[in-house]
Amino acid sequence: MNVLLISGLGPEYPNHLLLAGSTFEALADPGRFRDRSREILELTSLHAEANGRRLPLLRPRETASQIRAVSSVRLQHVEKDEEAATAPHLTTFTVRAILEAAGTDHDHFPVEGIWNGSPTEPTGTYDAVLLSTTFIWDRATLAKAVAWVEERFPAAALVLGGQYSNLKFQQILAAHPFVRYVVRGDAEVALPLLLDAMRRKESVADIPNLVWRDEDTGRIRLTGIRYADLEALPSPAPAGRFPVIPYESMRGCPFTCKYCSFPAASPKWRYKSAEKIAGDFARYRDEYGAQYIKALDSTFTVPPTRLRALLPLLTKTGVAWEAYTRANSIRDRTVVDALEAAHCKALAIGFESMNDTTLTYMNKKVKAQANRTAFELLAHSPIHYFISFIVGYPGESPDLFEDTKSFLVNEYEGHFALYAFMLNDETMPVWQDAERFNLEVFDADGDAGNWSHNGMDSATARRLQLETLREVRWKNDRAMQRTWQRDYELPLLPDRTVAENSVIEKLVDRLGMASADFPDPAAATDRRAGLLARLASHGVTASATSR
Repeated sequence: MNVLLISGLGPEYPNHLLLAGSTFEALADPGRFRDRSREILELTSLHAEANGRRLPLLRPRETASQIRAVSSVRLQHVEKDEEAATAPHLTTFTVRAILEAAGTDHDHFPVEGIWNGSPTEPTGTYDAVLLSTTFIWDRATLAKAVAWVEERFPAAALVLGGQYSNLKFQQILAAHPFVRYVVRGDAEVALPLLLDAMRRKESVADIPNLVWRDEDTGRIRLTGIRYADLEALPSPAPAGRFPVIPYESMRGCPFTCKYCSFPAASPKWRYKSAEKIAGDFARYRDEYGAQYIKALDSTFTVPPTRLRALLPLLTKTGVAWEAYTRANSIRDRTVVDALEAAHCKALAIGFESMNDTTLTYMNKKVKAQANRTAFELLAHSPIHYFISFIVGYPGESPDLFEDTKSFLVNEYEGHFALYAFMLNDETMPVWQDAERFNLEVFDADGDAGNWSHNGMDSATARRLQLETLREVRWKNDRAMQRTWQRDYELPLLPDRTVAENSVIEKLVDRLGMASADFPDPAAATDRRAGLLARLASHGVTASATSR
């Protein structure tokens, strides 16, 4: 059986509003901004001595769709036949491992090729096309993907799996006759059985975790759910050697944050033991060349009993890693010391708000003080951290958001992201509170970016987002919003310290945003001149060939 797997990241909705009027915006499309060539040159000509050569400060990021180690981690030399410092994201990694374990030959096409267009498309003849919906959030995006497959492979059976189809399988099968099957939940058992039954032209009625449309009656049929035993199943093995490997230590989530649909998609929370995780890390190190593990669970640091057992084991394993965590897992210095000893290099945390009322609306089960404690502990640790915040969650008013804004402007240090709330995920539990918060969406068939509730509307949220980011940019020397950085290699100067790279990155951020933040051209020019002088003090100057 010839199988094509289509998986990867969802369509990007880059927030052009955050870079509007900036040199970064002009740099992305210089042909449209010819009148700003001097500003563009100021950025593109910046070079510095690094590792014995003159290095451009802004270097386009390679393999942007693949996972990488945190920028502060230096990976050892890798062989030419290895994909240096990158690996597939988790869904692709896991599904390919399932297919390989079942002996199913397959091709893989990154789903980003559907959203962005790809110069090379799969040209084979396929019996089945497997489409992951893990990073699809709405009807319009799914419709685009289904139409793409149907146009190119009309004779293939389209099989969906992943979070969106787990939750919306009835609507999907009703709206898309071309979709043949939906695998609900875990695919380790169901997918190989389904492909084998299709090959043999046998009944699928006894295959667990399956939904399909009966060809005779047109009715939707589904089988019972069987959860994979994560402890008993071997963890996925990569095809080849990868310095960076994605990892999954649990499925489901014990929490019920109302902006997140993970628990509904996988209702039973299951997790691997500390011993299995440590064994996997060691196996990836010894057999596949792993130097860095990215744990991509909803929260790697729960349950607390597992974390306490795990960290001493990872200390012995010696593999660097990063993970997602909740703020209240980082409760004291003892925990941070244990994380450092266990080779944890980075943590991502969703603070979301610094206001207890807003956190209660979110059903976050974390207080603002727990967020503050985690920040203060990590700010004095070598562990890199990235914190996300939201403005405009249903029920949040500008007054409630002021606590988050004040924290970012006056106290925060490190990388962060401030997102204007979006409702493009139709499966979020927040919809249960639509009446309570008088929640309305005005472009439900688009990206659901225009909305209102009893606290504010989307225009107010975006205004507060921009105002906050501008204040943070110019009033806080230690805090850095991630926007333009996603397109460039980090650290900017690999041979400099983390601290100096942070200073240089902040100066570049201000340099690139000055034109947006200061509408008066003379004021913007003066700002840029001062910033260029400060960059020069770090050895960052225009290259001789660019002058």
